[in-house]
Amino acid sequence: MKKMTIMQHFAELRRRILWVVAFFVVAFVGGWFVAPFVQEFLTAPLLGVWRDAQLLYTGITDGLMVQLSIALLIAIMVTTPFALYQVWKYVAPGLHKNEKKFVVSIFVFSPLLFVAGVAFAFYLLFPFVFRFFIELNESAPVPAVIMPAVRDYIGFAIGLLKVFGIAFQLPLVLVLLNRAGALPRERVVAMRRYAIIFIVIAAAVLTPPDIVSQILLAVPMLALFELSILLMKK
Repeated sequence: MKKMTIMQHFAELRRRILWVVAFFVVAFVGGWFVAPFVQEFLTAPLLGVWRDAQLLYTGITDGLMVQLSIALLIAIMVTTPFALYQVWKYVAPGLHKNEKKFVVSIFVFSPLLFVAGVAFAFYLLFPFVFRFFIELNESAPVPAVIMPAVRDYIGFAIGLLKVFGIAFQLPLVLVLLNRAGALPRERVVAMRRYAIIFIVIAAAVLTPPDIVSQILLAVPMLALFELSILLMKK
């Protein structure tokens, strides 16, 4: 393999960064046109448990801000795999075989686990959470009209999806630390009781204040933790 000078490395890095930026701009423009369909998709779980749902636009710029935020989210999600591929092409020539396997594991399994966490939250958690809040508001001791603000709802939904997507990275982090020799399996097993307490507390902090959503986050996290132990080398 031909060695590159420092300036050639910088030129190569600059070229790949420009490719990522250009890809992001194109993805953002495309996301702008797809944003209304994504907003409809994100609102579907709420409409599924609330027949007379009405979302409120509290400001004249709310529609613009919601579409911009969704377009930005789409651009980030679409650009991330492309950016990871560019990072891989840049660093791969200088890596050893075992290091390449380590990096490939991150690039492949991290997006898959993130998507799994997002799907779990969207299809299983959202119906429980929204039904809980709707029933709680409808049972208020005073007459109330439920009209959630669009920006608040979209921000809440996206934030919860991010929490689950990041939380599902747990097995990847533990297994990679174990394979790198930084986290022995025996230590993880010995700390199981503390890990359970930490997961329960994290579920209570990161989810809405109802026991159902907390359980729906804690249970898969505990299952992923146990799966991580099974995948670790002794």
